Amino acid sequence: MKTWKANWEESKRRYIDWWNHKGVLLTMWEHFQDPAMAPHGERLAPAPAIDHRQRCLDPQWRAAHLDWYMAHSSFLADIPPVANTELGPGSLAAILGCPLEGGADTIWIHQPDDFDPSAPIKFDRGSAGWQLHKRLLTECKLRSNGNYYVGMPDLMEGLDVLASLEGTDNALMNTMMDPEGTLQRLQEINDVYFQVFDELYEIIKEDDGMAFCYFSLWGPGKVSKLQSDISTMISEDDFRMFVQPFIREQARRLDLTLYHLDGVGAMRHLPALLEIEELDAIQWTPGVGEPQGGNPKWYDLYKQIIAGGKSIEANWVELDEIALLLDAVGTEGIQINCDFHTEEEVRRAEDIIDRFIH
Repeated sequence: MKTWKANWEESKRRYIDWWNHKGVLLTMWEHFQDPAMAPHGERLAPAPAIDHRQRCLDPQWRAAHLDWYMAHSSFLADIPPVANTELGPGSLAAILGCPLEGGADTIWIHQPDDFDPSAPIKFDRGSAGWQLHKRLLTECKLRSNGNYYVGMPDLMEGLDVLASLEGTDNALMNTMMDPEGTLQRLQEINDVYFQVFDELYEIIKEDDGMAFCYFSLWGPGKVSKLQSDISTMISEDDFRMFVQPFIREQARRLDLTLYHLDGVGAMRHLPALLEIEELDAIQWTPGVGEPQGGNPKWYDLYKQIIAGGKSIEANWVELDEIALLLDAVGTEGIQINCDFHTEEEVRRAEDIIDRFIH
């Protein structure tokens, strides 16, 4: 696959090293457009979306916009050339019947009115959510023409999806009042997850692997970000009962996986995550009101993750934090994710890293 990223073969080698807990990756969340750079291809932007629904949920408009956006994006360092096709955080719930609503800066996933907690959770290929996922990814793949990857949407899994279906209060109450039923529903969700993932993978895969929409992920084979945001509301014992087994099954059945550890309230579950031998990497998001990923406050956390045999991803690292972070944590199995605005900033970050690895 010959993408618009000039150094992609070199970056792929660094990605493979990173998954194997070696070396340094330099990436960012999605992409940036530098006015000084020439576009990779001549692409016209589509007419402005008429409303939030078209901007978020119209496959043809989104595919045309993403094609233009990718043509005008920078892919320096290890920034992967991947189009973001997410349909809201946890869009597996939409495939299972949750209504979607386009918003100004996100896609909202609403609890369905007709969810029956006594009925088995099954994959309905006729659902509006499933048809939307397929149309969006198929349209984007046609537009991409091998110039960039079409990312796997942020399906999410497990207790987060169950909370979207049942409502958060009901899902949490049922872990106490109906633990066996909750485990059954979680297994049904995991079973649907693999069916959905495998079918979407067949649409987006390339000859060298696939990319995921979030957290700058690429790898050979099937790659995914895993998470459980609702875990901030449950105990360590409940995490091991209602979350860990299903994350372990995903990490075992997929080729490469990264867990999105979100917020200081979730830090207590790190030991349970490190018990999952098949899990390859952990990403840390400090949360609102906390210093971001390059702050010294998190050095010990990163060291614990590395000592546990996982690669790490530190997000929203500032340029003046890179050297201190590498000096404290080392240069083996760390992804540094920055918020770049110009290609000059990327080159400055590369120079800093080069001083540590050469």
